[in-house]
Amino acid sequence: MYRVLVPVDDDVDRALAQARYVANLPDAAENVEAIVLFVFTGDAEDLPEDVQQFKSASRIQSVRRAQEFLENAGVDVQVRDDSGDTVDDIIADADEYDVDAIVLGGRKRSPAGKAIFGSVTQSVILNADRPVVVTGEDA
Repeated sequence: MYRVLVPVDDDVDRALAQARYVANLPDAAENVEAIVLFVFTGDAEDLPEDVQQFKSASRIQSVRRAQEFLENAGVDVQVRDDSGDTVDDIIADADEYDVDAIVLGGRKRSPAGKAIFGSVTQSVILNADRPVVVTGEDA
């Protein structure tokens, strides 16, 4: 079984591009397992406890759409969520689930934008110890 980690943000088109890539892997329906990951950032501890129960990846539209696309393609899918630093969580989850590859959704950003705001994609590529695939927005 070939296992991939598919970290998605809240952009539906990017998540679908990632899902399309995974569904198009050779014999995906029989041999691929996808773990769709959404990382909540910010101070979750500041939320009231009765609101925290609704903080679930399955409530995020991009996650639901990617999951639905993969399931319709016959790919085994798990949905996971995490909280904290996006890059660290992606790397840690890749290790925890012993994935064969990480499939990220890329977006166009100027060099200055990357320098000022950083780039999750760039950081994952530089810090991952396994293959990282970056899909385009229109993949």
